[in-house]
Amino acid sequence: MDKVMPQNRPPILSLICTAFGHDYIVTRKITDHISEYKCACCGKEVSNSYSGKFELLTRKQREINECLSLFFIKKNRLSVH
Repeated sequence: MDKVMPQNRPPILSLICTAFGHDYIVTRKITDHISEYKCACCGKEVSNSYSGKFELLTRKQREINECLSLFFIKKNRLSVH
């Protein structure tokens, strides 16, 4: 299993997210339907899965998103011409 990079955040911030929920902001748009998000409070990073749910952003998931992004860019370039 891939390891997630540890966040250097105070533990009180993760308690706030546990009580009130995460405040996700979009950090990177992969395709029209898939994006990467980061919690503004605790720094937790997630991505959309193919089923539409959030899953933890691991190194493997980042690599998949990178390949998917490159494919999506190339596809859009070809469809314009």
